[in-house]
Amino acid sequence: MQWLVRFRVLWGIHKSFHAFHPAPSQLRCQSFSGVGAPKWNDHDVPKEFNFASDVLDYWAQMEKEGKRGPEPALWWINTQGDEMKWNFREMRDLSCRVANVLTQTCGLQRGDHLTLILPRVPEWWLVAMGCIRTGIVFMPGTTQLKPKDILYRLQMSNSKAIVTTDTLAPEVDSVASECPTLKTKLLVSENSLNGWLDLRSLIKSASPEHTCVKSKMEDPMIIFFTSGTTGFPKMAKHNHGLAFRSYLPACRNLMQLKKSDVLWCMSDPGWILAAVGALFEPWTAGSTLFIHHMSPFDPKIIIKVLFKYPITHCLAAPAVFRMVLQQKVANLRFPTLKHCYTGGESLLTEEFEQWKKQTGILLREIYGQTETNDPEKTVEVHCGDFYNTGDKATIDEEGYIWFLGRSDDVINASGYRIGPVEVENALAEHPAVAESAVVSSPDPTRGEVVKAFIVLNPPFLSHDQDQLVKELQQHVKSVTAPYKYPRKVEFVPELPKTVTGKIKRSELRKKEWSDVSSSQARTARP
Repeated sequence: MQWLVRFRVLWGIHKSFHAFHPAPSQLRCQSFSGVGAPKWNDHDVPKEFNFASDVLDYWAQMEKEGKRGPEPALWWINTQGDEMKWNFREMRDLSCRVANVLTQTCGLQRGDHLTLILPRVPEWWLVAMGCIRTGIVFMPGTTQLKPKDILYRLQMSNSKAIVTTDTLAPEVDSVASECPTLKTKLLVSENSLNGWLDLRSLIKSASPEHTCVKSKMEDPMIIFFTSGTTGFPKMAKHNHGLAFRSYLPACRNLMQLKKSDVLWCMSDPGWILAAVGALFEPWTAGSTLFIHHMSPFDPKIIIKVLFKYPITHCLAAPAVFRMVLQQKVANLRFPTLKHCYTGGESLLTEEFEQWKKQTGILLREIYGQTETNDPEKTVEVHCGDFYNTGDKATIDEEGYIWFLGRSDDVINASGYRIGPVEVENALAEHPAVAESAVVSSPDPTRGEVVKAFIVLNPPFLSHDQDQLVKELQQHVKSVTAPYKYPRKVEFVPELPKTVTGKIKRSELRKKEWSDVSSSQARTARP
């Protein structure tokens, strides 16, 4: 962080006080008249589009002409009290410098692949924008990756460069010899490391003059490695249309962002939610993107930040909202917060209701998929003019669609199709249940039955478990269709989860079917 302070004159960085204090009046929600970003309608798709030149550079020009207010484009803080604010002109300058580092110093060319594994530090946005400017395809990854994960990604993508921190650099070095295409290693750190280029020093000395490539809409821009229910993570390649979609009126209506808004996206930079929510959406609208480099997540800090800073929009994984609610704080009426969004996994009905009751804000759920880029798999799910998402849902009498779960999560018991979320919602209403995960379990008569893995609330840990199972089964029968009740129940100390807080139902299901099959095989032996 000394680096941020060292260059504060060049990039407008300053230290903040550790104490929480009211947000400056000039940064509270103000409305500014004047031009907005150029817009296309939902059916008018241009042949060429580049987020760097069509969005970031546009807003930089608006700032220069005095047609955008004084709010920063990127407002970054951390738990140590460091704070940084860059406007769009500074972002244009810095991302042009990065673009020159990548092409001139590193020798990367348009279409080359670059692996980007950084935590929530400002350089993530600089490298991402530098790649978009040059046509280099970047591949974000979470910092929780292990050597074998990094090796898999580097080999599968034929990555020519990697950008990471000194924490992960040794992990990269341990597998680099097995990655023949990897030629350049860029380090984001206060320290130097043999065999690695110092990205910060290179940015400082690079030229701010750069001509952005003219990218076509269908040109590749970013690749995510997305986990399926089976096998290794799949490469999901997105073109520049991923960024362009934030321009469409139908999409802009979702978050309703304005230039005066401040959006806090808490997603890990390795996930697609960060690319959309912490890059394309806010900057298309000319809004301020707020980032807190907080590791691990601390719900107490999240609450304090929402009271201290003029955040109007909040986007986070369901686990974040759940953690905040579990703090049992009396006052969650945040002064400037207007909109909340979540996605990636379904929250329980009672959690949505509890958030609305305590904050006064409706928590909106965003639905989307990363996995539409494998050509063969994509052809398989095309049904005429329709795309089969692989998800199951029901439509009620009013036309509302209710998400049940992934098709491979939905349980087929005696001809009845049961969504795991339905049963989990029912279980959550019982005071004994802290968390639950519902999966299918093999049954010789019904084919499959519902099984619930349940984490108990502390007061119920001493209860008679056989009696508690019967009570929970009866409870589910009383609050939802009786055929949905879990015929099998297992109490566990915790549930397996991904780094974003999603419950790994596939892992539980796989273990359940494997264990039951093994047990049956042992029973069948003479």
